[in-house]
Amino acid sequence: MDQRLQQDILYMEEALREAAKAQAAGEVPVGAVVVRDGNVVGRGHNRNLLDNDPTAHAEVVAMRAAGAAIGNHRLLGCELYVTIEPCAMCAGAMTHARIRRLIYGADDPKAGAVHSVMTVLNAPELNHKVEVAWGVLGGRCAEMMQAFFRERRGNAE
Repeated sequence: MDQRLQQDILYMEEALREAAKAQAAGEVPVGAVVVRDGNVVGRGHNRNLLDNDPTAHAEVVAMRAAGAAIGNHRLLGCELYVTIEPCAMCAGAMTHARIRRLIYGADDPKAGAVHSVMTVLNAPELNHKVEVAWGVLGGRCAEMMQAFFRERRGNAE
């Protein structure tokens, strides 16, 4: 296994730990971490319900923390690890933040804005391009989401 993949797995594990925090709080289990120069500079998990904030997606929470930690709204040289394919809002925020690389676990066939439903990230008209890798621990990331929604549907019946 090459060093980059080992690193991607290590940080995706961190994102999964963040997703577990969201799940424990009754939120959709999505987690994210921002890494710069081998150090985690921002962490986040979905907090929409906790914060009564429609923008409190894991990616946005992690990028806000990273911006505060490094003292800049531009997250130059940063990598964002997230358990599921980002939505349009998060993809737009990554572009504005100038994230260097996005690594995500599972595709989102309902709202993914990297390639599943639409292409917001790396749209040809945009001036910033983000390197993308996906499928890192994808089975575990997908299972966490599926289990959450299975349980939720089971409780609604």
